[in-house]
Amino acid sequence: MAAALLALRSLLWTILMPGIVAGYLPWRYFGLSGARIDWSDTLDLLGLASAGAGVLLLAACIVEFARSGRGTLSPIDPPRHLVVRGLYRYVRNPMYLAVTLILLGEAALLHSLNLVAYWACFFVAANVFVIGYEEPYLRSRFGVSYDAYTQKVGRWVPRFR
Repeated sequence: MAAALLALRSLLWTILMPGIVAGYLPWRYFGLSGARIDWSDTLDLLGLASAGAGVLLLAACIVEFARSGRGTLSPIDPPRHLVVRGLYRYVRNPMYLAVTLILLGEAALLHSLNLVAYWACFFVAANVFVIGYEEPYLRSRFGVSYDAYTQKVGRWVPRFR
């Protein structure tokens, strides 16, 4: 029962957070609803590959948050344990990077500089949130184990050991 409830909470927050940012808003305001793939256009194919990779990486992160952390991607329903497995072994913020891949993939697919600008706003906001709230919260919650983690794993650039 607890696992099913966690799965439902994870699904809800996935729809409400990256679903709106990388799905609904590009669909509604940037023309994603009218996207047509030109299979002979390299930029379209790169965009499709980038967005697809982003979706897969995001799903992997959400599953790892539930499995290892026993929580969701929402700041109001966070993991109960520090997640340092899976993609989190290489980079501290793989969910934001996954959303980046989705948004930049959509921008390539649509050939949209407006969507690139939207991504830039998203990424600035993500940085402000991560540096201003998330990292101090994790440091206060997990203490020295989080400090040790930040010494080994980069915020945005993966470190392969």
